[in-house]
Amino acid sequence: MAETADEVLAIVTEKETPLSLPPPEPLNPEPSVQVIESEKPKSIEPHKVPESLVSFKEESNRVADLRDSEKRALEELKQLVQEAVNQHQFTKPPQPPPRPPTAPAATAEPTSEAPPPPPETETLVSESGISKEIAATHEPKTEITYSLEEISIWGVPLLKDERTDVILLKFLRAREFKVTDAFVMLRNTIRWRKEFNIDALIDEDLGDDLEKVVFMHGFDKEGHPVCYNVYGEFQNKELYQKTFVDEEKRMNFLRWRNQFLERSIRKLDFRPGGVSTIFQVSDLKNSPGPGKRELRIATRQALQLLQDNYPEVVAKQVFINVPWWYLAFYTMISPFLTQRTKSKFVIAGPSRTAEILFKYISPEQVPIQYGGLSVDFCDCNPEFSIDDPATVITVRPATKQTVEIQRCTIVWELRVVGWEVSYSAEYVPTAEGEYTVVIQKPKKMSPTDEPVVTNSFKIGELGKIVLAIDNPTSKRKIFVYRFKVKPLCS
Repeated sequence: MAETADEVLAIVTEKETPLSLPPPEPLNPEPSVQVIESEKPKSIEPHKVPESLVSFKEESNRVADLRDSEKRALEELKQLVQEAVNQHQFTKPPQPPPRPPTAPAATAEPTSEAPPPPPETETLVSESGISKEIAATHEPKTEITYSLEEISIWGVPLLKDERTDVILLKFLRAREFKVTDAFVMLRNTIRWRKEFNIDALIDEDLGDDLEKVVFMHGFDKEGHPVCYNVYGEFQNKELYQKTFVDEEKRMNFLRWRNQFLERSIRKLDFRPGGVSTIFQVSDLKNSPGPGKRELRIATRQALQLLQDNYPEVVAKQVFINVPWWYLAFYTMISPFLTQRTKSKFVIAGPSRTAEILFKYISPEQVPIQYGGLSVDFCDCNPEFSIDDPATVITVRPATKQTVEIQRCTIVWELRVVGWEVSYSAEYVPTAEGEYTVVIQKPKKMSPTDEPVVTNSFKIGELGKIVLAIDNPTSKRKIFVYRFKVKPLCS
């Protein structure tokens, strides 16, 4: 029996993929699925959606927490890296300086004498330990030296300090602790970075046309910085053409995407116990569908670069506002994803976006357009900031939820994601016989109203503020609020 997008549950996958790029080709290979519904759509034919898997839990990057086999693999990889550095395997070895030209020999009559014997040779050892055989001549002998390479990745010099362990563990985990495979991946990544001069790319000015497409905002509950990818921005035809219309523009997009990723990664703490991964949110609302050929090409190119050169950079990949066609597409590609990748994916339909985000990110850290209370560069409510914690309550269908705030309250703000409820507020004095003060009469709030309501009430005696949300609908509602209080009123 065909299943609708509403029936799809979360799924997650294993391959490692850093900051995601435009869909329709599923971005990351590391998903953790828990699904959530989608709007009423067409049925998804014969493919059955994979069952939910256990959600991915990020492994420790402390050596002391590793299994013995993992510790051995790490030591073996470090030895391979050291040998590769000594032998200049990460880059082409420097060429010895050319020998000074010698004067051409004078023309002479041919003779029957045997040619002179080849010059004797002797071996010199360079600073890096590499042996070189050179000819012994009567000229002054000059030792040919090769300086050791300094190899760095994401701004972290390898073999210099404990951060090396964290970097190498990413490559090992991406290759299931197969040391040789991990080394080959690392070597190829370093060569790719040098070939494309990635370190210099960091400081280039590539414009700000895409700053609304991909941006960093806040942190999740475990301290990972959160990256948002807003694919609906590509509905802007001018932006789409400017970004994807030909190969040159797609390459510029990839350069910009790599620059953004590199800048974001370099802000991470690669020391053992630090945060060395990113939490990624991909908003598929109004995203161009699978029919956009140019977008598919750019996505495929970007995914290849990410999978090959940025292992284990994403801690969790959450897809929100997922349309029915993406769920169908995910069902098709899921068998090709590893369990590790699947375990990092979380897929949520439009009606569960805020609920799912709040599971991982506190509402004061979530942008207002996704159901949270965080507004960048806004002086509209200077009373609250990202540092003021908020509370989340689920209001059941056809029920009324009240919140009592004790003591003297000066200011509060609240929202119900999507509204369709009635909101009221009143002040109830602590002393008996005092009159209740109506601060806000019951007001029907619609989805088109302002997403956040802010109010204040100054009182001269102790009491409490009662905020009420009446949900007459048949849907659950997410109620978010926070407030500031003073122990005494002036």
